Amino acid sequence: MDIKFDASTMRYITLFEGLTRASVKDCLELEEKIIFVVTKGHLGLAIGKNSVNLKKLKFVLKKNIDIIEHSDDVASFIKNIFHNYRVIDVVIESNNATVIVEPKDKGKAIGKNGRNLRVAREIAHRHYGIQSMVVR
Repeated sequence: MDIKFDASTMRYITLFEGLTRASVKDCLELEEKIIFVVTKGHLGLAIGKNSVNLKKLKFVLKKNIDIIEHSDDVASFIKNIFHNYRVIDVVIESNNATVIVEPKDKGKAIGKNGRNLRVAREIAHRHYGIQSMVVR
């Protein structure tokens, strides 16, 4: 997928890469947080020892930060998007994804008014062309 960044997003990426030395593949700015997608294998580098990089980024940007590790496999990538929840399985059929999570995590995975699911769908669409996504 071809992802284009505006000037504001490029500043976030430059700051993130300069501070963490991790390579960014994507950046999505939301009202309440900024989501960075890092190259596979760079998640530990991005977070830093004892989450030091994550804490610095939160302090500097004054927003919550979410870091997702990219994967060449679409199902693994979607599991990484939902890393805060206990994902049992991801089923991909055509351009549709079904994410199966532990029943206790279903509401949190979907989010208030479906916010988390919409963001996950947007990220999966940007990287793999996923058109629809449901959480069960």
